[in-house]
Amino acid sequence: MSNKLLEIKNISAEYRTDDGVSKVLNDVTLSLGNGETLGLVGETGAGKTTTALAIMGLLPKRTGFITNGSIEFAEEGNLLEKNEEIMKAIRGHRISMIFQDPMTSLNPVIRVGEQIKESFKVHMPDLSDEDMEKKVDEILEMVGIPAARKREYPHQFSGGMKQRVVIAMALSCEPQLLIADEPTTALDVTIQAQVLHMMDNLKKKLNTSMILITHDLGIVSQNCEKVAVMYAGSIIESGTAEEIFLNEDHHPYTIGLFGSIPDLKKQTRRLSPIDGLMPDPMDLPSGCVFHPRCPKCMEICKNEVPESVSMGGEHQIKCHLFKEVE
Repeated sequence: MSNKLLEIKNISAEYRTDDGVSKVLNDVTLSLGNGETLGLVGETGAGKTTTALAIMGLLPKRTGFITNGSIEFAEEGNLLEKNEEIMKAIRGHRISMIFQDPMTSLNPVIRVGEQIKESFKVHMPDLSDEDMEKKVDEILEMVGIPAARKREYPHQFSGGMKQRVVIAMALSCEPQLLIADEPTTALDVTIQAQVLHMMDNLKKKLNTSMILITHDLGIVSQNCEKVAVMYAGSIIESGTAEEIFLNEDHHPYTIGLFGSIPDLKKQTRRLSPIDGLMPDPMDLPSGCVFHPRCPKCMEICKNEVPESVSMGGEHQIKCHLFKEVE
């Protein structure tokens, strides 16, 4: 796999309930190199968090099923073939995840220092209690929280500070891969910038690769080397950040996402959102999943699923409008 740390190949997943089957991931393919940051972008319900949970082996046991594909991680091989015991050793140690809401990620009745220490107890049991305490102090200082505050409870911290504690927990065992699921959603803009800057510094310091899940293209442009645009459980466009932000050719959905961003240089009465809603995963449209909302929909789009087309370099688009670039 050379420089590839993570390689997701043709992953499909579904949630099975009494109401029916939701096809939440459809033939998803992604790759990530050592030290790289991949921005996973799309509207709510696109399948971004489900992709992260599939990598972590945390899909709901009785309802979540991966029906196809493989997730190759470093020298571990296919994570989907690992039993729960092996995955427990990998989770938190080799791969960590920062979940969406820091308010619900922390136990309200346990001191924050003890919650960070749990990672060391699970993954580094040979460390003495004194060494674990030192590591807790170090990791808190690293994320900009005085070590003395480790004896405090989550309710004594602001939203931004809680998010820093959650990041400290995720980075405590220096993972090779960090999955950050909308890590700044609950924060105001100033704190958001501080947290992202801190995560970028820590990523470089620890040489950690990162998947940054967000719907904010501004965050992606500043923090990611690679970008994948997701819609209705499919990757419809991917490439380097330069290709996504500077190339002229894009999937109509990506153009719609760019159109939803306010432009400070233009005077306009309102933003131009994408018409319509994300389709129900229990009843996905035939052909291209985006065709009911697409302003450039053709007859072929309604019946045939588009193939991934190479636009040169790493730039790939799944759309009938484009032909392969030689």
